[in-house]
Amino acid sequence: MLIFLFYTKNNVDFTQFLLRLELTIGAKMNKKQLVAKISSTLGQSKADAERTFDSITTIILDALKNDDTVKIAGFGTYKVAKRKARVGRNPRTGESIQIAASQKVKFLPAKSLKEMFNR
Repeated sequence: MLIFLFYTKNNVDFTQFLLRLELTIGAKMNKKQLVAKISSTLGQSKADAERTFDSITTIILDALKNDDTVKIAGFGTYKVAKRKARVGRNPRTGESIQIAASQKVKFLPAKSLKEMFNR
């Protein structure tokens, strides 16, 4: 899948971009560190990389708010899952409680992503 980056005016293959980030397995990365990696990988300033990152996350969040599914080939799918109201039990007292209906975001990894970690 090609993603058009608004600030660089370049087409980027998202799967190859993720592979080029060279993320270390098991290491934790915050937004600042991720933006720095994006900046060095794309040869952008950190400000441009942060705007690019923020644009992508905003687009994904807006789509999810509208109950759309976001599929990124070679990476995975984000979708909103609706949970029905149900009766549960308080584990401490055994008392029945009513659990309200809710929504959550699910991420389903693509086959190629699963295979990358299960060789």
